[in-house]
Amino acid sequence: MNKIAILTDSAANLPQEYYKAHSNLFVLPLMIIIDGKEHRDQVDVKAEEVYARLDTSVITSSLPDRGELDQLLARLKTEGYTDILCISISSGLSGTFNAFRLAFQDVKGMNITHYDSKTLGAGLGYLVEYAVELVAAKTPVAEIIPLLDKLRYEDSLAMYTINTLKYLRKGGRIGKVEGTIGDILHIKPVITVNDEGVYVTLNKGFGLNRSLISMKKHLVEKFGPDLVDLTVHYGADPVKAQELGDMLKKELNVRYLTISALTPVLGIHTGPEMFAYIARRVR
Repeated sequence: MNKIAILTDSAANLPQEYYKAHSNLFVLPLMIIIDGKEHRDQVDVKAEEVYARLDTSVITSSLPDRGELDQLLARLKTEGYTDILCISISSGLSGTFNAFRLAFQDVKGMNITHYDSKTLGAGLGYLVEYAVELVAAKTPVAEIIPLLDKLRYEDSLAMYTINTLKYLRKGGRIGKVEGTIGDILHIKPVITVNDEGVYVTLNKGFGLNRSLISMKKHLVEKFGPDLVDLTVHYGADPVKAQELGDMLKKELNVRYLTISALTPVLGIHTGPEMFAYIARRVR
């Protein structure tokens, strides 16, 4: 009888309550380095503190702690897990995928399936939630992978807009967005993660509100009347995020609406003035 553990990283942006509710789901925090001191994402530092210090401190993100990962893998083996399904942040946006891969090479006695989500935030979170459901339904791991592919590449859409590109530039996460717009003229990008797992510009809007309207149109065009789950991520403005979510519910057939702060390890690269829309089709 296979015993399957699901492993992800904190870029999945799932609440701690969700992890606690699923005993076979494990999360490894990415690291936030503030003025040379390491903090575990979602554990040691809050988003508010990170945003408050973005312009006055040297803040970067880093890979999960290798020692913590090795300890977790040893624990899973001790607890009798035969299989690990790891779903991690896009390899095109973080070295985390490679860090997991290198650690897995040293693991003996467990079957490890490593899935590159090619996304992040709630886009990654929805994949993890789906995997949890499939494992609970006793779906073999080999059958889970094509189902994750279908959700990632056909049945979901993740995009965001930001008020300034300076944090993406500073963090080196600009990807293929660079060169398409400038911070002049108040032109704001709508950014998505393409099938290769890197940032690209979907389109541009004159001002943040135009970009938000454009994001809504992309959702309506993709999903139409289909039932969807919807997440609105925000940087530092939960009130505006709730307003946007309520507005989207009038345009889309929403089963579950989630309003959640973007995890700080991702917020470092987007800044406080960001909003993301992530939707998945309910099958």
